[in-house]
Amino acid sequence: MGQIVNAVKMAHALLLPKLKNAYNVIDATAGNGKDTLFLATNTPPDAVIWAFDIQQTALDKTQALLADHGQARKVKFILASHVHIADFVKSPVDAAMFNLGYLPGGDHTVTTMPNTTVAALNQLLALLKPTGIISIVAYPGHDMGRREELAVRSFLAALPQKLYTVACWQMVNQVNNPPVLYIVERTG
Repeated sequence: MGQIVNAVKMAHALLLPKLKNAYNVIDATAGNGKDTLFLATNTPPDAVIWAFDIQQTALDKTQALLADHGQARKVKFILASHVHIADFVKSPVDAAMFNLGYLPGGDHTVTTMPNTTVAALNQLLALLKPTGIISIVAYPGHDMGRREELAVRSFLAALPQKLYTVACWQMVNQVNNPPVLYIVERTG
C-alpha cells in the first residue's frame, strides 16, 4: 500500500478496492477536484460521479481538472450543498467521500457546517448499498471544524452496529489538531 502520510491518502487507500465495481459514486465536497478525480479515474468507464459544492469556483476548478484528465464526461457537477444529495441522487450509492472544511486557497469563512453535514450523511446512509462505503475527513484545527468533527463523531457512534461498521483513523503524533478520518461501511 505504500506509506500513508495523511488522512486523505488513507481514505483513498481504503476506498480504492471498492471502486472497481462502483457505478454510482458521490463526492459530497468537490473543492479543488482531487477526490472527484480519484473517484472518476478508479471507477468503471460507465460509472456516474456526483460532485457537489456550494461554490461555483470550486466546481469550475473541479470541472477543469477532470477535463484535463479526460474524466469530465463521467461527472455530474452539482452547485448545491451536500445536504441536498437526496434531491439529486435517486439510485443506490456504492461509495462516497466527504472532505470537510473550507476550500483550500478560498474564503475560510465559507465552510461545511455540522448540521448540514450530519443531515447529508443521514440521507446518504439511506442510499448506501450493502457493502457500500463512505469516507469523511474532518478538520478539527479551526472552531467550526472542531464542532463539525464532534457532531460527525457523535452521529456515527450512534449508528446501529448490525447495519454499519464505523472506524476512525488519525495521526496521533501530529501537532495542531490533525485531520480525522471516519470510514463507514454498510454491512446489512
